[in-house]
Amino acid sequence: MRFVIHLLLMIAVAPGIGFGLSRYALTDGRLFGGAQIGPRSAWPDVGSAQPNPYTRGHSARAASLQLGLSEGIQFTATSDSEGEPLTRDCTYHLKGTTPLATFWTLYAVDNDGINIAAPDAWAAIRSDGIARANDGAIALNIGTGLMPGNWLELAGTGPFSSVLTLYDTTVFSGLNGSTNTMPSIEREGCA
Repeated sequence: MRFVIHLLLMIAVAPGIGFGLSRYALTDGRLFGGAQIGPRSAWPDVGSAQPNPYTRGHSARAASLQLGLSEGIQFTATSDSEGEPLTRDCTYHLKGTTPLATFWTLYAVDNDGINIAAPDAWAAIRSDGIARANDGAIALNIGTGLMPGNWLELAGTGPFSSVLTLYDTTVFSGLNGSTNTMPSIEREGCA
């Protein structure tokens, strides 16, 4: 009888652990092919000729058009630099420099991947359309309320993700690609 109880317990626990680890590998993925730089994560093998199985699984799960390996890379942040989740009830300030790239865009999406920029505002901030400091650093504001300077106006309420896409970049290539130059995401205040 004890053997049957242990067998049933193993049959119940094994799929839970297996499915849980599979979900983790395809969403977070830091241990399985994803890269984490501060609050941002990326899948460096997306768009390569032979991506690893976890990257293929993530791409299939995301069901979105991916950039080729030589075209660029997309970094997604769901939390600020302190680890708190991004929410539209708060305002955020991004400051610092980006890795070397010909062009970059920054936009915000909800949990379904839909752009949440305000209807009459720009859908994304582009690297060629912002004011910069003398040293090339950027200072951007993200939120639903009016803010000075470079501002990505959001609409609605609830959590969101910040998506930074670098085009024609050397990040992860080993050719002077610096991955420690990502801008920080600082929470300014909440409603």
